[in-house]
Amino acid sequence: MKKILVAEDEEVLLNVLKDRFEVEGWEVTTAKDGVEAMEAINKSKFDLVLLDLLMPKKDGFEVLEEVKNNPELKNIPIIVLSNLGGDDDIKKALALGAKDYFVKTQHPMSEIVEKAKKYVIGGDLTSSIIKQTFTPIMKDGDSSVSPELNNYVKNSRATGMKDEEIKTNLKNNGWVDKDIDAALSN
Repeated sequence: MKKILVAEDEEVLLNVLKDRFEVEGWEVTTAKDGVEAMEAINKSKFDLVLLDLLMPKKDGFEVLEEVKNNPELKNIPIIVLSNLGGDDDIKKALALGAKDYFVKTQHPMSEIVEKAKKYVIGGDLTSSIIKQTFTPIMKDGDSSVSPELNNYVKNSRATGMKDEEIKTNLKNNGWVDKDIDAALSN
């Protein structure tokens, strides 16, 4: 059974998310503030964390920074689910290590649950890109790179990942040098 921590201070949304993930077969732990979230993360191993940014006691940015600066926790995938939708907030969350970012009012619950499944099943976005892309990344005579691969490179760079790390991750997941190099050059 996959384990998820849902850190959300809006009780109604917290309960909806909890119920939705439980129906999908997940073991769900909840936290209503950033301090509770960090206590849960330090106490138990989660396959995924769904994190609100605007929470009492410790905000989501602080939680992200604390998790990503801890070598034992830094590989836990974190998806931000927030009311903050400004470019600066999104860039900051991705730079601090969030794997993805959803603005609450713009995404249905089903989309959030599906994205969460992809991160857990594939281990990270690299693997889910492979599962979603059944056509070659570059068609013969076409120099365009798939949007999924470009997004992976962009998001990885935003988290501070170096191009060599990105290339290694992609190669380990079956991508070929030609496609990787094309995406990295964009």
